[in-house]
Amino acid sequence: MINLKINGTPVSVPAGTTILEAARQMNIDIPTLCFLKEINAIGACRICVVENRVNGVGRLVAACVFPVAEGMDIYTHSPMVLKARKQTLELILSNHEKKCLSCVRSGDCELQRLCNEYKVEKEDKFDGDVNFYEEDASAVHMVRNNNKCILCRRCVAVCEKNQAVSVIGANERGFATHIGSAFDDGLGLTSCVACGQCIVACPTGALAERDDTDKVWEALADPTKHVVVQVAPSIRVTLGEAFDMPIGTNVEGKMVTALKKLGFDKVFDTDLSADLTIMEEANELIDRVQKGGALPMITSCSPGWIKFCEHNFPDMIPHLSSCKSPQQMFGALVKTYYAEKNNIDPKDIVSVSVMPCTAKKFEVGRENQNAAGVPDVDISITTRELARMIKRAGLFFTKLEDSEFDNPLGIGSGAGLIFGATGGVMEAALRTAVETLTGEELGKLEFTDVRGTAGIKEASYKVGDLDIKVAVCSGLANAKELLKKVQAGEADYTFIEIMGCPGGCVNGGGQPFQPASVRNFEDLRAMRAKALYDTDAAMTLRKSHENPMIKELYDTYLERPGSHKAHELLHTTYVARNRFGEQ
Repeated sequence: MINLKINGTPVSVPAGTTILEAARQMNIDIPTLCFLKEINAIGACRICVVENRVNGVGRLVAACVFPVAEGMDIYTHSPMVLKARKQTLELILSNHEKKCLSCVRSGDCELQRLCNEYKVEKEDKFDGDVNFYEEDASAVHMVRNNNKCILCRRCVAVCEKNQAVSVIGANERGFATHIGSAFDDGLGLTSCVACGQCIVACPTGALAERDDTDKVWEALADPTKHVVVQVAPSIRVTLGEAFDMPIGTNVEGKMVTALKKLGFDKVFDTDLSADLTIMEEANELIDRVQKGGALPMITSCSPGWIKFCEHNFPDMIPHLSSCKSPQQMFGALVKTYYAEKNNIDPKDIVSVSVMPCTAKKFEVGRENQNAAGVPDVDISITTRELARMIKRAGLFFTKLEDSEFDNPLGIGSGAGLIFGATGGVMEAALRTAVETLTGEELGKLEFTDVRGTAGIKEASYKVGDLDIKVAVCSGLANAKELLKKVQAGEADYTFIEIMGCPGGCVNGGGQPFQPASVRNFEDLRAMRAKALYDTDAAMTLRKSHENPMIKELYDTYLERPGSHKAHELLHTTYVARNRFGEQ
């Protein structure tokens, strides 16, 4: 243990602890801009400087990377520190586009918050040359505005270390330094997988999802359109954060009410098509095992993962499940089953999805996603976009009464709900596959081996006469590591679940922003996932194959899992892509 003083108060912390971490143990928050724990520790922004006094003489050090030492005398808000932080903020603003009133991050910007706290009133104190960059809107899912970039490099670190995509980095040097892709190509011309992890890592408005809310408002205002919305499992435990509710609060009832008040004709639950995915996927897995198909079979729910596979592991494409994602399955049902049942022309239906994922914006435009001859899903918006719509409509979200999803496509099981957490798809599949193969009812539905936020998890199960070895991973860097072992023959699995974002959908690129002060010291992934698992545990309907609406769909429309009609509506194909994003 290392003994030191922080603001005159003695504290003992383990060797190797940084000043930032030591201060946090004393409930002192040292501000940061560039630091993200275990991802980006470069001490570049200098906002976290503190005063280290030696023999009465103070010296500024970066708290995020400076380890504690015996006898240190640290001051976190001395006059020297406050002056240095304010001056750093003024320097950042000297080359920053200050259109805060119209910025998507206004009120939710880490730079803006710090400038307010440190009373930075002279935005042009260091007036001089200012860089100007054209917006990069070449990608379907996001927009980059380097005029708002502060060169913290958090986006670069996440893209490289968490996702192993590495399509962005620092270009040029000195005052001309800016974040971009190789040769300054537009992001849409690269092998970007549209995961959006760079967006949730960004402290300012330099990166933002492409806002499609105006398209939704236009559809809602068109009396000739029947506008249907589906909501992904994880949204109900993250949307509340956009309204300052505690992390992990389940706001399903208020969310449904808000959507109805916005004017949607029907509000449905993607949990239903998650259950449908399990039925099709479990059937596909059993068929491959029994008939010698490509194993391991790998899940296809995450469009970011699918695009990553197409770019980097084209030889593994035959191993992908042919199932569409729950979003696309639901859209296909809306434009076929629901349209026929209600005598509505699919062309008059606007199918909207609320997703935790910016890659869903890419997925809606993929080929072979048009079961009725029109796109399965017309518009995909993120959790953040829905929150902005609710605020724009003037709804007092926290005061709304609870209401329920609409029938017939609003019934989901606990198995479908836990899709939002890493390991959830695997657990849901096992609940159905085990009972299907053994003909016996499970005594315990929790498969805890595949739960948790670890990057890679493994488990083996005896299912009837079969020995099934499974793996679960989240974050594309972990996927890369796992698949290389499979390719090398070092790992032998029957079934693999891969989610593009670390922790799964609860930590998707479209989820509410949380500042570094929260991301560095709270386990967002675990807190949000716990809310899903707690809700599942309290439900009566917890197995996909017991969902009454799923039974009705197969009895009256789809015939059986894996039928010809099910394949036409619910399955898809994939393509190999080169490093420029081209097929």
